[in-house]
Amino acid sequence: MATIRHATPEDASAIADIWNPYIRDTAVTFNRVERRPEDVMGLMTARAERGWPWLVAEEEGGGILGFATYAQFRTGAGYAHTMEHTIILGPDAGGRGAARALVRALVDHAREGGVHVLVGCVSAENDAGLAFHERFGFREAGRIREAGRKFDRWMDLVIFELVI
Repeated sequence: MATIRHATPEDASAIADIWNPYIRDTAVTFNRVERRPEDVMGLMTARAERGWPWLVAEEEGGGILGFATYAQFRTGAGYAHTMEHTIILGPDAGGRGAARALVRALVDHAREGGVHVLVGCVSAENDAGLAFHERFGFREAGRIREAGRKFDRWMDLVIFELVI
């Protein structure tokens, strides 16, 4: 069973190690620029200043199974209660309850912080991500055709929402 806790600067390298194979090798994210540990630390710091979490799922013995975070969906006061989340698991995290624990902790944090809607933007080529959002009660809110480009092809973006 995974333990959920707030990430610390010492977790930045492990988070980058989990994130970068998805950036480099998959269509899970349209981003092509890998994250250095100092990039992750910068994101963690910037989000912490706004009260936005950076959570990790830690296995017994201290290894990081995955991470979750959110930030404001769009800038401006009108969107202050709508957050876009990121949840990424390491390749060996499946079946350990890390995904369930992370999403529950993230939703609880959001609810306690006055968030009204959590948004998930998922590559249409990410079957696991699509199923994940449906499994945890998100509903498809829309699709942007050919929103992203990676690996010399256009890809659709599926937008999910969870009103909390």
